[in-house]
Amino acid sequence: MQFVKIVRLTVAAAAMMPLIAAAVDKKETSGQLVDSGALGVFLNGKRIATETFSIQQNPTGSVISSQFKTEEGVGDKAAQSSELQLAPNGDIRKYEWKEIVPGKAQATVAPSNEYLMEHISGSGSEKPEDQPFMLPASTSVLDDYVFIHREVLIWRYLATACKREKGAVQCPANQKTQFGAINPHQRSSLPLSVEFLGRDKIAIRGAEQEMNKFVLHSEGGDWMMWLDDQFKLQRILVPADSTEVLRD
Repeated sequence: MQFVKIVRLTVAAAAMMPLIAAAVDKKETSGQLVDSGALGVFLNGKRIATETFSIQQNPTGSVISSQFKTEEGVGDKAAQSSELQLAPNGDIRKYEWKEIVPGKAQATVAPSNEYLMEHISGSGSEKPEDQPFMLPASTSVLDDYVFIHREVLIWRYLATACKREKGAVQCPANQKTQFGAINPHQRSSLPLSVEFLGRDKIAIRGAEQEMNKFVLHSEGGDWMMWLDDQFKLQRILVPADSTEVLRD
């Protein structure tokens, strides 16, 4: 179902990134690597896949790259890659997704006039397809199997709903902020909200740590997310399907 009525973001990515950087006392530089690493995907406690990622910022905007691959011996093999390019104001410049295994499908999302257009090819159809979305370029991208997109959404929430006081980022607890998003893999759009639940102590890699806890509410269910004091994603829990994502 197309989500047409969304809250248009007015906070630029150029304002968002310094907000995060200030929280960890780092200065923004040209071509800065903002975050990188790997996320393990677990189903019922068993590791089934790994996502490796990087987030870079440069004078022309930001680039979020991701590679997803299932583990050996876990059912059908699957592998994909994606790259999300954001303009300096946070708008979508271009999103590219490629399926490497088992098929060779690919999709591209980019602004077309005032809205977004998805171009799909190699998905079993004889001809390439175009899927229009009556959504602005300020819409967030939350694609399947690209978990790092959730971290980027939290950063956008921080810039939209939170403020900086005495060098620390302060967010309103238990207050939902609405966003609109597109899922290119499913060729769909969705309304969602992000809520800050406060500080929470959880066990990460066998050690108890205090994290910032957020929840992403959507029609498909809730995603619980924990980020450290640098606002880097450490854990995702999706209770509805027993899925857990942990940073390596």
